[in-house]
Amino acid sequence: MKTDIILSGVGGQGIVSIAATIGMAAIRENLYLKQSEVHGMSQRGGAVQSNLRLSDKEIMSDLIPLGGAEMILSVEPMESLRYLPYLSRQGWLVTNTSPYVNIPNYPDIEEVIREVEALPNHVALDADKIAKDTGSARSSNIVMLGAASPFLNLPVESLQEGIRQIFGRKGEDIVNANLKAFEAGRKVAENNK
Repeated sequence: MKTDIILSGVGGQGIVSIAATIGMAAIRENLYLKQSEVHGMSQRGGAVQSNLRLSDKEIMSDLIPLGGAEMILSVEPMESLRYLPYLSRQGWLVTNTSPYVNIPNYPDIEEVIREVEALPNHVALDADKIAKDTGSARSSNIVMLGAASPFLNLPVESLQEGIRQIFGRKGEDIVNANLKAFEAGRKVAENNK
């Protein structure tokens, strides 16, 4: 079993929380894990990307080669397109459709979404709206994790336990809000399979 994931977005969108949750789930499943992160020029608004590699065998490098990712999980649609050369032919692109417009020449969002929809394996959802609808606008990153979960080769229960571990210190209400966001995202992906 091997799963190489590229996480992408902009600073402040919760990429680190997604990576930590998947990492906790992988550890629970006794998998090897390597991660490499690149943060943008600013904490908020700059590009953020993470290589996350999971395997039942030892992993030699923390970087994913071109064409080697089984998934691109992006919380920002334009950022998802930046990493398409890394996606394998059978890989999945799971992306938020709600843009984070942080540059003056941000491309037309409809054009970005058309490029996403041209891929054979994609899930595109408005995670920001879904998070608001679940009552936790700050949980859009966990909505995205839920949407990616059917394609991660990790048991749902391990991902849910990862959420409990990552958010547990913030209290039971925050944990439950994130579990609800996770389920909402998962439901969208399962309906689009």
